[in-house]
Amino acid sequence: MIIFTKNNLMENSLFSRRNAAIDMLRGLTMLLMVFVNDFWSVEGVSHFLEHFGTYEDGMGVSDVVFPMFLFAMGMSIPYAIERRFAKGYSGESTLGHILSRTLALLLMGVFIVNTEGGFDSVIGYSRGLYRVLMVTAFFLIWNIYPEGMRAKKWLQSLGIVILAFLAFTFRTPEGGYFSAGWWGILGLIGWAYCFCAISYLLARKKPAYLAIVWAALLIINMIQTGFRDGGSMIDGHTFIGDMADSLRLGNASSAIMAMGGVMLSLAERRLSDRKGTTQICLAATVAAILAVAAAVSHHWWIISKNIGTLPWCLYVSALSIAVYTLLRILEAYGKTGWFRPLSPSGTATLTVYMIPYLLYSIGGFIGLHTPQWVSGGLGLLKCALFSLLCVAVTALLGRIGLKLKI
Repeated sequence: MIIFTKNNLMENSLFSRRNAAIDMLRGLTMLLMVFVNDFWSVEGVSHFLEHFGTYEDGMGVSDVVFPMFLFAMGMSIPYAIERRFAKGYSGESTLGHILSRTLALLLMGVFIVNTEGGFDSVIGYSRGLYRVLMVTAFFLIWNIYPEGMRAKKWLQSLGIVILAFLAFTFRTPEGGYFSAGWWGILGLIGWAYCFCAISYLLARKKPAYLAIVWAALLIINMIQTGFRDGGSMIDGHTFIGDMADSLRLGNASSAIMAMGGVMLSLAERRLSDRKGTTQICLAATVAAILAVAAAVSHHWWIISKNIGTLPWCLYVSALSIAVYTLLRILEAYGKTGWFRPLSPSGTATLTVYMIPYLLYSIGGFIGLHTPQWVSGGLGLLKCALFSLLCVAVTALLGRIGLKLKI
């Protein structure tokens, strides 16, 4: 039995209301992710829009998309967990839910990663067919089915069979088998989510401990990341580094972003009784402090998304807070109608992420490709229209009862 104190009821009440600004931040970030991921199809994209090189010491627009999504995901964690407790779910049940979501993200990530290389012709199917079957299986397993639908278990079982078939028959041109060379974007999100969600579950009664966790993640990042001159803070293996590796944190850059989102949601709850101007000033102050800290740390580390350096983490954290605060202001003044047509990107985000794999595959089947003259500004327009198309397809699928949720 769960007993709610007055404070617990207040916390659950604050988190029970859907946060439209988080939906907008998550949706706009996913829209931007589809946009930049489509750059491969056009020529003449300005470098400041693309991913910077690993050792280039800087970041383009593409380098802020993934971490901002992690930040938005982190902001959603307290809302999701507190809603479960408000509905009467136990801590054990919530832990199981966290682990099942993590497993789903890891599985999706690994299957997607295996489509990024070549395919041996001996397996008898192309990358396009693999991706169509893969996304179909994802929908069969993780679709939101109507309550009490009798065929649900049969459809989910069919999805599992399809994934098993793809995994066992997959071969690379070198004869390699299905494997997790790396976890992919969804897998990285999964590991960060798992760590931050369990951390929140354990410390939700004493959220100050989460600030200590965030600080510890910063320390792990500094220890695990080499300096710009090639040196490091501590040479050789360390206990902290081994622990981070065992928790799948790496240099903790992904967890830093997600935990930053958790902290912002908690701070907003703590300051919910303050005036809006006070909240805005505090958010601006925190963003400025993070930006200054990023500039200071840049003396020792380069800015690199691929490495996940400290300046990159801090700069994007500052930017995420600034963008979220702006969205909160627009929400307060009722200036969010422009987002309504884009709302599926914030409420059916995983579906939007999967749609490009279907559209690219279908385009390959019918021989559709982008003409070479579609480049530069026209190419960017094409990428923008493609991202809007993915949102439109997601909305259409939602109307017929197809929406991914883990």
